[in-house]
Amino acid sequence: MAESKKYDVIIIGAGPGGMTTALYASRANLKVVMLDRGAYGGNLNNTASIVNYTGFKDVQGPELAEKMYQGATQFGAEYAYGTVTKVATNGQLKEVTTDMGDTFTAPVVVIATGSDHRKLGVPGEEQFSGRGVSYCAVCDGAFFKGKHLVVVGGGDSAVEEGLYLTQLASKVTVLVRRGELRAQPMLQDEAAKNDKMTFVYNTSVTEIVGDDVKVRGVKTHNNQTGEDKEMAADGIFIYVGNIPMTKPFSDLGILDGDGWVKTDSTMKTAVPGIFAIGDVRETPLRQIATAVGDGAIAGQQVYQYIKELK
Repeated sequence: MAESKKYDVIIIGAGPGGMTTALYASRANLKVVMLDRGAYGGNLNNTASIVNYTGFKDVQGPELAEKMYQGATQFGAEYAYGTVTKVATNGQLKEVTTDMGDTFTAPVVVIATGSDHRKLGVPGEEQFSGRGVSYCAVCDGAFFKGKHLVVVGGGDSAVEEGLYLTQLASKVTVLVRRGELRAQPMLQDEAAKNDKMTFVYNTSVTEIVGDDVKVRGVKTHNNQTGEDKEMAADGIFIYVGNIPMTKPFSDLGILDGDGWVKTDSTMKTAVPGIFAIGDVRETPLRQIATAVGDGAIAGQQVYQYIKELK
């Protein structure tokens, strides 16, 4: 069995929050490792343009991820690839295992795993995933130049990504389950001025249809009139919320009924030495700015926690 790699702080997730915690903790002369199942930056790498992060009028997601990583590692914090499969406690020490066969131990674990796209759960969604069904406009929008696209959702992400897709598509139809949008007023105003965007309200998707090769459209149900229709489309982009990435932590007693991590205002969970930050947390707002703020608090708190152990 491979020997455990010993650290002061293990950060699970290398998104904006995780990288900020790494910066603060390593600057306090703690030995820090960030573990991530993908490239550092997380969802920043799938975001084309960011216009609501202080200090940048407009910045590309991957560019911001690179700048954050440079800052996070300048005081010696390390990065390691792997999906965390288990977190166990052994007295004051925590043991973290990854699917790469690596084991890491530390007195402190910071959970910064974020959230994933919620699925519609309708027939055809899984079948046509990657063949016309997408959850990332930046990743897949270029495949649909000049096409008619359907966006499902009514929040910030749906409108933002729909606006992005209008740069590529001939037409973007947004299907909204409710009778109104939940997106910020600024986004709604921008969308209303865009001739390529059309909104259809009180409408749910009941099935995604296609042929042996790709998506051909969606079946819809009007929640007010009861009318069922089928709409032709070349691509379906789904933005109906997020689910927390917390499966490896289900036995720790730190999750609420929906799977989000419960913390206090200092990012502490019910388990001493385990903190949580960013989108994985039970919080009213999930943004880059809030993740960074959480990360700064956690970075300071883990230093205080380890200091008190000595």
